[in-house]
Order: sequence, then structure tokens, then C-alpha cells
Amino acid sequence: MIQGTGSDVGKSLLVAGLARAFTRRGLSVRPFKPQNMSNNAAVTADGGEIGRAQALQARAARVPPSVHMNPVLLKPQSDVGSQVVVQGRMIGTAKAREYQSWKPRLMASVLDSFGRLSAEADLVLVEGAGSPAEVNLRRGDIANMGFSRATGTPVVLVGDIDRGGVIASLVGTQAVIDADDAAMIRGFIVNRFRGDPSLFSDGMALIAERTGWASLGLVPFFPDAARLPPEDALALDAPDAHRTAGVPLVAVPVLPHIANFDDLDPLRQEPGVAVTFVRPGSPIPADAALIVLPGSKTTIDDFAFVQAQGWDIDIRAHVRRGRPVLGLCGGYQMLGRTIADPDGVEGAPRTLPGLGLLDIETVMRGEKRLIAVTGATSRDGLPFSGYEMHVGDTTGPDTRKPLLRFADGRPDGAVSADGLVAGTYVHGLFSDDRQRAAWLARLGASASSDSYEAGIEKVLDRFADHLEAHLDCDRLLALAEPQRRPGTV
Repeated sequence: MIQGTGSDVGKSLLVAGLARAFTRRGLSVRPFKPQNMSNNAAVTADGGEIGRAQALQARAARVPPSVHMNPVLLKPQSDVGSQVVVQGRMIGTAKAREYQSWKPRLMASVLDSFGRLSAEADLVLVEGAGSPAEVNLRRGDIANMGFSRATGTPVVLVGDIDRGGVIASLVGTQAVIDADDAAMIRGFIVNRFRGDPSLFSDGMALIAERTGWASLGLVPFFPDAARLPPEDALALDAPDAHRTAGVPLVAVPVLPHIANFDDLDPLRQEPGVAVTFVRPGSPIPADAALIVLPGSKTTIDDFAFVQAQGWDIDIRAHVRRGRPVLGLCGGYQMLGRTIADPDGVEGAPRTLPGLGLLDIETVMRGEKRLIAVTGATSRDGLPFSGYEMHVGDTTGPDTRKPLLRFADGRPDGAVSADGLVAGTYVHGLFSDDRQRAAWLARLGASASSDSYEAGIEKVLDRFADHLEAHLDCDRLLALAEPQRRPGTV
């Protein structure tokens, strides 16, 4: 089990890299995260949803993603409450304090899923959540030491030297956690080192001496990690890449409950276009060639935020200049005349006027649709592949001009009469090289010849090489133990 001294220390990518490394050794590997909190989710083949990081880790292990790889997924809807998804299906919404009382019964699902994966694999790589040093949350814990103790799974603790204070964070974790929890930790990794590794050899020795844990390696910073799909919205806080003069600009407003923002990753990696995430308090750049309204976990609340920022004015002005807008999922819903939630799916029942740029209406109702899809664009028959993940029915005159048509003949999305505004419920559109090239051509830019999906595979292989070179992977494997009967401590 890979745990961290805090959030965003690199646990997810380390699990992905190790999954690829051990899979290449001929082992059958499965990733597992007992509890995840993310609005960046992925659809599984069995029609469920899991955290995006576990889908990447499954890919690294060269196996299809399964709901059992992330049995508890929390999808924040507000600062204090989240949807709770268990083994791929939403079972309800809980506030943070209320959720604590749910944990004992959720542990049964966690252990069930872990048992299923363990039965089919040589090795299960488990990712913790947050930090075990959050001892105020230890009671009823299912994500870190609670899981480790219940299953007898040994722990490797990861610290991030790039953020500073790594010695204190590793040694301090041992100081604050329960002694029996600390005994589950068998080794440590220091991640994201920059510079001459020999300069930190004394630091590694000091951590090992103070904790008694095995030093498993110092991992140098791996720049290409940025090319892998991020899960945490913290990735949006990174500064935009420097924009080359004359390159078309794609502007993406950052919504409070932005979801599936990895839809934009393939565009961000294209040298022929610049992508800027517009932060609250900033206007949408007037020179943007394309505005993409991203997905949202709470469409109505986030559209109210769009209005409060004045972005609705910027978007309408953008269209008056004759420039295109694309709405993805929740962003598609915002482009219509109204968004109604009569049953309170997202909160209190209400109806809000939308941007009115598409002649459509959306009503939040029905079961969430979770499915991989293929098809072609309606206008030119260009193939696409992606997935649906949404609640809501959208109807209206502009849906008779759908943006896409699925392989089974169903239409999806809508296009305005002038062709400038379009929306779709399909995620992953830009991951398809054919679609990305077509959208870039519309902006007067050329797509690179590199395949986005093939690029991810190459980065996973290079990262696995990187970890093999800097971690004691043989010792990591030796630390793994057969699963004890779930529930024994």
C-alpha cells in the first residue's frame, strides 16, 4: 500500500508507474484505492464509475478498469457534502460529518472489492488517500491505516521533497500516528527530487535512522508526468504554459465544481494551440479563438457562478465576434435557454435561465448515464470515441441538428443555426486524434502527428523505467505479503 505524508505527493502516479513496471515483469497486477474523492471520474466496462487515477493505473497494468478498483468514490457537490458512489453506483449524498457514520458499512464494500481483486491477481497495489497523519480522522478510517490494519497490507510512505520539509513530514508522521499503525509502515520513498541526488544521501539516512523504516529510493523529478491525465483539481492551479505569438488561444473557465477537466489535456499538449484556464476574478480573454465550457458536478450552481464572474457577458461577446463555443456535458447544459432541477438532483429544486446560445432546455432527471460510446460527427461523418457520464435530458429545436451521432444511430448534442455554438454529452472527444485535428483545423491550427493515446503509453513505459532505475523494486516486491482474512487486526 502506497500512502503519502499529504495530498498530491505523487501517490497516484507512483502506483501507475509501479503497475507498469511489475506488469512488464510478467506479474498480474491490479490497482486499488479504497476511498477516493474526485470529480474527475472514468467509466468502466460494466457501466460504473471510478476515479480517473484508478483508470490510468488499470491502463498501466494493461487490464480493463473495474468498479472494484475504487469501491468508494466521493464526488464533491459543495464545500461540505459529496455524492457517495459505491462499487460504481451512487447510493446517496452525505455531508462530511454524516459521512463519518457511513464508514463502517462502507468498509464491507471495500473489503469485498479488495478480496475480488486479490483473488485474480499476483499483486494488488493499493493507493491511500490524503495522509495517515490526519489522526483526527483515524476512527472508522477506511482509506489508510484502517484498511491496512484490517487486511494486513504493509505500507510504504511517500514524501514529496519538492514542496519542502520532507524529513519533518516523514518523521513527523511516525510521531503522531498510533504505534500499531506505524508498525504497518515498512519503508519510505522520497519523491520529486531535483538536483544532485548525492546531496540528500544524509537526509535519506537520517529518515531511516529516526523511523526504522527501510529506505526504498529517492525518485528524481519526472517532467513528463505532466503528460499523464491528472486527477486532482490542484493540477489546474499550475500556471499556463507560455503562449507563442500567433498561436490560437482556447479559454476554459474554471468552475467551482469542474468535472472531467482532463477533457482538455490533449489540447494542452498540442504545440499549435494554447490553452488557458480562466481563474475566478479574471475575464475571459477577448482574443480567445475558442471557449470551452467544461463539465460540472453541479451545473446550476456553477452557472450562477459563471454569471457572478461576468463570464456570461464575455461568452456572448465572443459569439458576437463570430467565434465558436463548445460546451461539454454540464457546459453543454449551460448553453441552453433553461436548466431545471424539479426533483432536487443537485440540491434544492429550482430552474435557472441559461446562456440562451442554443435553443435547448435541460431537465435534471433520470438515471446517470455511464457508457463508452463511438460514432461520427453529424456534419462530416468524422469518427469519434469517448464516454457519457451525465444526468439530465436535453431537448429543443437545436437538438435536431446534433453535433454527433452514435454508432447505434442515436443523436447527441446540438449545434446552433449559425454553427458557432455546439454542445455534447460526450467526454474524451479531444483524446481522439481525428476529432482533435478537426477542431484545431477550424481554429487555423495544425495538430501534431503524435497520437495522444500512444503518447500516454510511451510516458507510462518511460516512467516505469525511471522507477526501476531509482527505486529498490525487488525489495518493494519482497515487502508484499499474502492477504490475511479481511477483518483481522
